[in-house]
Amino acid sequence: MTSIRLPSEHINCQNFVQGKWIPATGAEEFVISPLTGQTIGLFHHSTSNDVDLAVTRAQEAFPKWKSTPIKERTQIMFKFRELLYERIEEISHLISSENGKTLGESKAGILKGIEVLEFALSIQNLDLGGRMEVSRGVFCEYRRRPLGVVASITPFNFPAMVPMWTIPIAITLGNCYVWKPSEKTPLTSMAIANCLKDAGLPDGVLTVVQGGAETVNALIDNKDVKAVGFVGSTKVAKIVYSRASQNGKRALCLGGAKNHIVLLPDADPAIAGQGIADSFTGCAGQRCMAASVLLAVGNVEAQIQKIKERAEATTLCDKMGAIITAEQVSFLNEAIDKALAEGATLLLDGRNQNPGGDFADGHWIGPTILDNVKPGSFAATVELFGPVMSIVRCQNITEAMAVENDNEYGNACSVFTSNGAMAEMIANMANAGMVGINIGVPVPREPFSFGGVNDSKFGHGDITGLHSLDFWSDVKKITTKWQMQSDANWMS
Repeated sequence: MTSIRLPSEHINCQNFVQGKWIPATGAEEFVISPLTGQTIGLFHHSTSNDVDLAVTRAQEAFPKWKSTPIKERTQIMFKFRELLYERIEEISHLISSENGKTLGESKAGILKGIEVLEFALSIQNLDLGGRMEVSRGVFCEYRRRPLGVVASITPFNFPAMVPMWTIPIAITLGNCYVWKPSEKTPLTSMAIANCLKDAGLPDGVLTVVQGGAETVNALIDNKDVKAVGFVGSTKVAKIVYSRASQNGKRALCLGGAKNHIVLLPDADPAIAGQGIADSFTGCAGQRCMAASVLLAVGNVEAQIQKIKERAEATTLCDKMGAIITAEQVSFLNEAIDKALAEGATLLLDGRNQNPGGDFADGHWIGPTILDNVKPGSFAATVELFGPVMSIVRCQNITEAMAVENDNEYGNACSVFTSNGAMAEMIANMANAGMVGINIGVPVPREPFSFGGVNDSKFGHGDITGLHSLDFWSDVKKITTKWQMQSDANWMS
C-alpha cells in the first residue's frame, strides 16, 4: 500500500463531451482519498443544462456510429484493450488513490473489465443474426440494431470494473454511451475516457458527466436517453428503476446484497479458511458479492479457526484497503456495537485499528467477525458494506437454508463442503442469482452473465455476458418475398 502513488496535485475532473474535457457548471465538490483523508481532486456537478448538452452531442454522433460496421467498431475496442494494458499501472494507482483499494485489487478490477471487453470483441463472431426460408419463397431474418444514446450510472467501489461491464458491450453494439461515475471516485473516468479517445473512438460516442443526484435525474428524464443501467444500493436502484420506467425507458438496476455462505463440517479447513476470509475482507468488504453471513452448520470450529487466522493476518494498508468515507467507518462501528447489544459475541475485533504513518488520517477498520448472531437481527439482515462477517449458528442444512431463503436480497450464496451431492442440493435450494461451490466470491466469468434476483436486481436480464446483448440493443425482424410461387399456400 505504501507504494501507491497519490496524485502530486489536485486533479480537476471535468465532463467529457464530444471528445473534449469541459467544466460542468454546478456546485464544486472535492475528491478525498480514503487512504489519507486528504483532498486529491475536485469536480463540479453537472446541472440539467450540462446533461442536456452532453446528451445532444451524443445524439448527434449516433447516426454515423450506428452505420459504422461492427468489425470497424471492434477494431477500436481492440486498440482500447491494448491501451488499458499499457496504462494499467497508472490507472491502478489512480483507482487506489480515490477508492482506497490495495494496488493488487485495483489491477484485478481492470483485468476483470478487460475480460468483459474481450467478450465484446467476440460479438462480431457470436451474434451473426439469422436467416432461413420459412416457407416457399419466403425468408425471415433478424438484424440487431443499437438503441441510440444509453446511460450508465456506476458506483464508487469498482471505479473501472463496473463501467467496463457495460462500456465495451454497449458501444460495440453501436450505441452512444453517457457515463455518470460515482461522485466519490470520478478521477478514474478521465483515464478510461482518454484511453478510448486515443484508441480512435469518434467524438461523442463516449460522454462522461460528473455529478450526483441532480445529474442522475437529468439523465433519466432526458427524452433522448433510451436505456439506463445502474449499479449501487438497493434503495437508489429502486428509485432509478421506477423513474426510468415511468419515463418509458429500458432500465436494468443492480442493488445491494446480503450474501450467505453455508459452511458444512466436512469442508476442507484450508480451502474454507482462505475462501471465506478473503470473501469478507477483499476490497475491505465493499462489494456486493462479499460474504456477509456465515451459516455455520454443526461442528465447524476447525474451519472457523482457519477463517479467523487468515483474517487476523490481513493487515491494514498492506493486504486490505481503506473504507470509502469516515461516515461509513462510523456506521460500521455502530453496527458492531448494535450486534453486541443484541447478543452477538466478538470473535475478531477490527475497531480502532489504524496503520499509522502517512495513512493515520485515512478511513480504517480491520476485519471483524461476529459470532452467535441471531437470524433477523441488524447484523444478519442489513448490508453493512465493510469487512464484517456475522456467524449464524445452525443445527442443520434445513435451518441454514431457511435463513438464506428468507433473505430479501438475492445476489450470491456459496457452500463449502467436500460432498458433491450436498453441494448440488444447496445450489438448487439457494434463492440467489449466483451460487458458488467452495468459492467465496462466485462472480461468473464471461460469457456467463452477472446478475442477482429479488431486491438485488430491478429489470430483466443481466448486465454482462450473452444476456446483456438484448438489453443494449433491439432485434429487427425482416420477412422477404421476391416472387410468387406456382405452388403457393397460405404461408406464402
